[in-house]
Amino acid sequence: MDFLWQHLYLFVFTAGMILTLCLTPVFQKLAELTDFMDKPQNEGHKGHRKAIPLLGGVAMFCAWISVIGLSCLALKTMAADIPSGLAGSLGGVRLVFGRLLIICAGAFGAMLLGLIDDRFGMSALVKLGGQFLIAAVVVVWGQVRISLFFSEPVIACAVSIAWFMLLMNAINFFDNMDGLAIGTVTIAMGLFAAAATINGQYFVATLGALTCGVGVGFWFFNHSPATIFMGDSGSHLLGYLTAVISSSVTYYSCSKENSLFSILVPLFVLAVPLFDTLAVVVIRLRAGRPIYIGDHNHISHRFVKMGMSRKRAVFMVHLLSLLLGLSVLPVLWGNFKTALICIIQAGLLLTLVSALQFAVIGDKNVSKTVRPD
Repeated sequence: MDFLWQHLYLFVFTAGMILTLCLTPVFQKLAELTDFMDKPQNEGHKGHRKAIPLLGGVAMFCAWISVIGLSCLALKTMAADIPSGLAGSLGGVRLVFGRLLIICAGAFGAMLLGLIDDRFGMSALVKLGGQFLIAAVVVVWGQVRISLFFSEPVIACAVSIAWFMLLMNAINFFDNMDGLAIGTVTIAMGLFAAAATINGQYFVATLGALTCGVGVGFWFFNHSPATIFMGDSGSHLLGYLTAVISSSVTYYSCSKENSLFSILVPLFVLAVPLFDTLAVVVIRLRAGRPIYIGDHNHISHRFVKMGMSRKRAVFMVHLLSLLLGLSVLPVLWGNFKTALICIIQAGLLLTLVSALQFAVIGDKNVSKTVRPD
């Protein structure tokens, strides 16, 4: 049965990637025709100097939702031809179908909220209100929530809503260089899909594989030099999907002695964007600036100040994300000693990330000229 599900993961991954590769140029052209462009207008924190199409998030959503819709249609119309190993799980598909609809509605809402902000702009308070509403609907009615250690439903819902809002804003903050956010989220989706597979959570793994495929497809257009941006529509969508999938994977098991360590897996997989968000918020608050105003204090910018090109800085961030995620994945199946060593290793890597993030680089150690990509 695992063999059949692995083929399904490969199918949705490939379908998501191909559809994104096909749809992104369409929305790129549509953005140019409708003047839906990101125009820098001499904003100092932006690295591009020409208008770039800004409908990448819509392209990703359309590819993502199309694969889900076509998959559901195929399950309904081809039920008699489905292999017996998968047919036995169709009852489970029907049970989660209502929840899947709410998750899809939430994805649309997250994308739409960011799209409106891209087009018209909105205050930080209004945006937070929209994020709260989307998160509350999915957590309360979609039952996508973090319940570990929280027996009280109200507390579990509050923590889960906060997690959704944190990730939507973290990915939004992290989208500050070509290919940075999409690459980091794609790596995280692959790791979460692997974790769900290890735990036998087939539907969560399928959703993670699909999102990973969409991310790979969009990366071809968004890596340096980017020909299209994801915009707030894309960062909100990716942050939302990351929250849904990371909250749905089971990390804790009463039968495993090391599962207390396992609950740290999502924090380490997402450590780089989470720590980056925390760092820039602290820096902006200490400087007396609004936390929603962009600057060059992200870890990627610090790598550039060390003398790296922007492309190499992005690669370094992706490498750190992959190292941190892979370093804790064995916690899910190893014994206590294995888990302890993995957590120590991940902690040391995280210490390195923190040191790089908060390092004060003197003028004499900074390259006066930022190398082009």
